Amino acid sequence: MTAAVERAITAARTIRASNAQERESAGVAAAARAAFTSGLRVARLRALVGPAATAAVQGAFLVVVGIGGTRVATGSLTIGDLVAFVLFLFFLVMPLGQAINAYTQLQTGLGALQRMEEVLDLPDEEAADRPRSDTEVSRLAPAVEFDRVTFAYPDGEPVLREVSFRVPYGTRTALVGPSGAGKSTTLALVERFYEVGTGTVRVGGVDVRELPRTELRRQLGYVEQEAPVLAGTIRDNLRLTVPDATDAQLHTVLAAVNLTDIVGRSPLGLDAQVGEGGVLLSGGERQRLAIARTLLAAPPILLLDEPTSNLDARNEAALRAAIDTVAARHTLLIIAHRLSTVVDADQIVVLDGGRVVATGRHDELTGTSPLYRELAAHQLLVA
Repeated sequence: MTAAVERAITAARTIRASNAQERESAGVAAAARAAFTSGLRVARLRALVGPAATAAVQGAFLVVVGIGGTRVATGSLTIGDLVAFVLFLFFLVMPLGQAINAYTQLQTGLGALQRMEEVLDLPDEEAADRPRSDTEVSRLAPAVEFDRVTFAYPDGEPVLREVSFRVPYGTRTALVGPSGAGKSTTLALVERFYEVGTGTVRVGGVDVRELPRTELRRQLGYVEQEAPVLAGTIRDNLRLTVPDATDAQLHTVLAAVNLTDIVGRSPLGLDAQVGEGGVLLSGGERQRLAIARTLLAAPPILLLDEPTSNLDARNEAALRAAIDTVAARHTLLIIAHRLSTVVDADQIVVLDGGRVVATGRHDELTGTSPLYRELAAHQLLVA
């Protein structure tokens, strides 16, 4: 029932825009009825167990008193022995009642424990680590390298097929292609959110599987396509990557992504609340805040998944300027649907159907890659 209510509340605007209020309300009501039915069944069982236990105790008492009284009357049992039996009975009743209550609570807890065990049984990231002690990231090797990488999600077709490309340090590489080409998957493999099927992904010349995830991710800054904003303040969100960052550093990264206005909107400044999931910010502001959070950590390699997808033209231009500034000091691997943000990239890798179909600069690809030329033409970047 909680899941149904959360679904309805978090997607309230979408539900209203789709005129689906009645259907969603019916779904919540059905979940509530199911919860009510289950609660009623538990209440009935509890109502049955309590009187049954009481009746058993009273029945046992009556049996002892009846049989004991008869034997006392016949002289085969003394009154003292009868009193002792009655006391023994009451001493036994309390533990029995506690055992029944404990069993009831145990059954309730086992239901919750089963759900917890499902989560606890999931494989732990660190348990899969088998790092080598002699590995060291080198700036002489490519920052990121895919070497004949093939990958498929569980029970699915391969998403990447024999993908190979290199991202030299200090350069900007863009991944472009139609939706479903495997662009976001490449970044997930670099971050080791998934393990490579066949082939090798290297960072600084080292197979990512030979690096502890903490050390690997220290080399990387990752901005997701739908980067989450955490409930709390602007300061809390920025300091997620650098807990001891100064206010001056926070203002610098906010200015880099044209976000200084959100600090000035409230007298609280950096301590202004962003709301649950960043609800007090616009979509573009949430995305730029996530980018500022990553820039604050200043990792050697930045992975940006659609950094301008929620930005208007003005803020896109501001972010492009920020990316240009960052690119002078960092290595960038950018996924972009808007080719205007990557036309000046040092290298553009075109993916289609999980394969690399072309690699080069913008001017080269417009003449050598039909797919890239088509994408550029749709965005009015070529005639």
